[in-house]
Amino acid sequence: MFLQNRINSWISSVAPQIALPLRIELWNGRSFDFSPETPRVTIRVPSPSAARYLLSPSLANLGTAYVEGFIEVKGRAADMIKVVNALAHSSLRQTGRLGRIVRTFQHSRKHDAEAIRYHYDVSNEFYQQFLDPNMVYSCAYFEQGDEDLATAQLKKIDHILAKIQLRPGQTLLDIGCGWGALVIRAAQQHGARCVGITLSENQFALAQERVRAAGLQGQVEIRLQDYRDVQGHFDRITSVGMFEHVGVKHLVEYFSIINRLLADDGLAMNHGITTTDPDNGETPYGGGEFIEKYVFPHGELAHISEVLRAMQQGQLEAYDVENLRRHYARTCAIWTENFEAHEDQVRALAGDKRFRIWHVYLAGCAYAFEQDLISLYQIVCAKAGRNPAALPWSRRYIYR
Repeated sequence: MFLQNRINSWISSVAPQIALPLRIELWNGRSFDFSPETPRVTIRVPSPSAARYLLSPSLANLGTAYVEGFIEVKGRAADMIKVVNALAHSSLRQTGRLGRIVRTFQHSRKHDAEAIRYHYDVSNEFYQQFLDPNMVYSCAYFEQGDEDLATAQLKKIDHILAKIQLRPGQTLLDIGCGWGALVIRAAQQHGARCVGITLSENQFALAQERVRAAGLQGQVEIRLQDYRDVQGHFDRITSVGMFEHVGVKHLVEYFSIINRLLADDGLAMNHGITTTDPDNGETPYGGGEFIEKYVFPHGELAHISEVLRAMQQGQLEAYDVENLRRHYARTCAIWTENFEAHEDQVRALAGDKRFRIWHVYLAGCAYAFEQDLISLYQIVCAKAGRNPAALPWSRRYIYR
């Protein structure tokens, strides 16, 4: 009775603040609707011991309870995320452990390799269920806003290659090359000689296979290699969706290495997710805690100001900065729809628990980009101190 009274009191305090298409079903057969609207999300609490997750509904608590099977949640992922964020906002103060806390992690070659393999080496078939045919696992570029995902991902690659003004015969290093889409496109469309590096064994194997299938063995080399171990000089360097794994305290070192590898007249482009908290804090209400625990071990986001500062300290000058937050919100929304459309295949490939993890993660990312909790920037840069004549007069060259 005491627990039931606590739940009744919590619902009485929260429900008047928010009208949610939510139904809560308890272990004793009682249910509560949070609005007259037909519920789009149902949270079932199957035992009294699981009620504690509901009474403190942070993203970390409810996410953990859903992933571990302590509670059951039914509904589309996008609706689930909106409901849970509304519950957290109305029930919890955005301070302390539930606010935009700042955490840092130790990064080493060993730890970084383990984190990359944890995230990416699920299976190539798993990622094929929700990515485009080229398996580009980063923000797409919707030039007109109505492109399908495959088209938008090719446009993203072409947008990057236009920004770095890639020319035939130039050398290109792609740090964190994924399954090889960018280096293959750079070789085919621009005649570049490319090196792609990754720490994921699954990506390495499939990227090599795709290079061979395209007949580009003489132009494209895929390496299983840490960026800190690369030697030589490159006319162009790209890093797409990789620097989130570097660690905020290591950003200066990261950009210094890019500076070392870049030819004197070269161009580099960094494409990555940033926090919108100037203090480098995580998403509120425990969202970052959930991602660290289940999705991206040791992942860290820096504010754009921190990124630009570290870039300058690494002896690189930013030439062009573009915010693609809207594009990533749409990309993640499409990934979520694809993921749900292939639910049976995903469960067969990865199991129920990993399905639940990614179900929450993909939709949560879409929500975070929509709500300006995180963002995405492309930054074109070159060695600092160059003659200003090296800079273009306008951005028109990007859109020719």
